[in-house]
Amino acid sequence: MEPDRNAPPLNPLPWVVWLIVLPMIAMEVVVSLGAAGIAGGPTAIGWRSEAVQKLAFSPDMMRAMIAAHQYPLDGMWRLVSYPFIHSALSDALLVVVILMALGKFVGEVFRWWGVLVVLLAATLTGPLVFTALPFVKTPLIGAWVPVYGLIGAMSWILFRRLANEGSKRWRAFSMIGSLLVIQVLFGTIFGFGWHWAAELPAFAVGFGLSYLVAPGEVARLRAMMRQR
Repeated sequence: MEPDRNAPPLNPLPWVVWLIVLPMIAMEVVVSLGAAGIAGGPTAIGWRSEAVQKLAFSPDMMRAMIAAHQYPLDGMWRLVSYPFIHSALSDALLVVVILMALGKFVGEVFRWWGVLVVLLAATLTGPLVFTALPFVKTPLIGAWVPVYGLIGAMSWILFRRLANEGSKRWRAFSMIGSLLVIQVLFGTIFGFGWHWAAELPAFAVGFGLSYLVAPGEVARLRAMMRQR
């Protein structure tokens, strides 16, 4: 079979995935060049810390805003800005690669707005959960929360495929199971943080929303309700 000479060199991604990935890449280029002393002069070494201060979601800040019934823009935009800054270049690179792979997989089944809904809902889930847990003081940064939302959507796609094939549906949760095992191992060695408290609900939101945003699912649910 002859290769398709007109095929693009890279598999196309949904534009909503690029909408998140490109700012992440741009942010890492800027802060990494500053940390390496290539751009920005002597003060540029602190660009990552400054970005964390401006973009990270702070549960304590949100609780104070709710208590005061005041919602300034500087506090509200952190609900969606925290995925664009990471603790290190290696973390950002790993997240970008996984996000692109999951975005392509989910985007081949869902329409663009379905991918967007999953990403946005998962992104908002993390801050809401952190705010609801009064003992959590850790700021939230990095795109792992929306990544877990896409893992939920991917698991739903596999779940439905396995159900249609008559196979064991629990296999659809192998990826999230593997990630939980890895988190437990790393937590045992390096100490447990609170990020999992935002990531697991984001996975559940991504999985649950798929019943509403996947093509044909709303019509299927309506047909089931009418039969009852």
